[in-house]
Amino acid sequence: MGWELDLVLIFAAIVALLASGLQIPFAIGLTAVGLLLWSGGVGELNALGLVVWGGANSFVLTAIPLFILMAEILIVSDISARLYRGLARLTRHWPGGLLHTNIAGCAVFSAVCGSSIATAAAISRVALPQVRAHGYDMRMACGSLAAGGTLGILIPPSGAMIIYGVLTETSIVRLFAAGILPGLLLAALFMAYIAAASRRRPDRAAAGRLVADLLLLVPFLVLIAAVIGSMYLGWATPTEAAAVGVLAAIAIGAGAGDLTFRRLFQALHGTVRVSGALLFLIAMAQTLSYALSISGLAAGLAGAVAGLNLDPTLFLILLMVLYAILGCIMDGVAMTMITVPVLFPVLQALGIDPVFFGVLLVVMMELGLITPPFGLNLFVIQQISGEPMIRVLRGSLPFCVIILGVVALLLAFPGLASGPW
Repeated sequence: MGWELDLVLIFAAIVALLASGLQIPFAIGLTAVGLLLWSGGVGELNALGLVVWGGANSFVLTAIPLFILMAEILIVSDISARLYRGLARLTRHWPGGLLHTNIAGCAVFSAVCGSSIATAAAISRVALPQVRAHGYDMRMACGSLAAGGTLGILIPPSGAMIIYGVLTETSIVRLFAAGILPGLLLAALFMAYIAAASRRRPDRAAAGRLVADLLLLVPFLVLIAAVIGSMYLGWATPTEAAAVGVLAAIAIGAGAGDLTFRRLFQALHGTVRVSGALLFLIAMAQTLSYALSISGLAAGLAGAVAGLNLDPTLFLILLMVLYAILGCIMDGVAMTMITVPVLFPVLQALGIDPVFFGVLLVVMMELGLITPPFGLNLFVIQQISGEPMIRVLRGSLPFCVIILGVVALLLAFPGLASGPW
């Protein structure tokens, strides 16, 4: 029982450090250093510089700050308001009206963003005044925005998928391709629920000028085609596609007359702040992965699970239960950083497709964004809307059930999340 006890102590150490108020990267990093000292003494620390540099010196990781910058430019340029107005013209006759626009707006913005929190914040700032002015049920409105925002990490480009791909050396393009169908399926089910729940409510969205409003969608469609299309056609790597997206976002913002030098500086400032935190977290996760490898704990766990001859589907179900619990108490990126270095060797031993598991993991991260007590999207919507948290939470609960339903579908039909390859 030696390695089993050691593994429990590692997770207990991380949880204890987090409970003490230490920030996540430091909790992971200190645990990794302690494990290295326990495994081989001070000499094991000599390789830390190379490990951190090797983890951070990645061309693929450059895509993260670039995608964040692209989203920040779109947010500070108020282009999300044009997107919302154009989509509202398309959905105003559907049962639920602007509530469908909330989901559709989040889905389209996700295709150029990569962050759930940024998606929820950008669309909510535009949507909430509109739904409130037209007399919509704020419980349903807040729930649709919180749930729609989660699409930001599933519909590519996805920052969460880039992080997972770097940690596991899985193709980013394959992960992006595998996330498209589940993302669209989730958005469609969200909208189906809204239609069913709103079937007796008259639409109150104001009409607009059809052609003018639809033309507002063109810049987003061009941006999506430039970023996603260049990757899937093999013309650009994810990093190169992100760079193209940044240039296109700047051109769109400047062309609309909303991107000033002051706002561009705000976008750059936000990008540096978010990217710095994420990349530091990735470096600490690489350190923990190295420590687990050196100590032999990862290999021990993988061998033990393989020896049990567990059914891969049963193992995945147990993992989904674990992630549902972890998602209630920690951020999805932190959840990935702590668990993937330990679990990935086990997944390989069981022959589970890393692309399929990556999509499952991201869907469970989505669930964590709208489950109490620490669902980040809940806090974003509550702060922007000013509604009581209990109302935001009640509006989000039906969407939690839908996400769990999609997880069940993916487990029953893995081909839905395996991509075209």
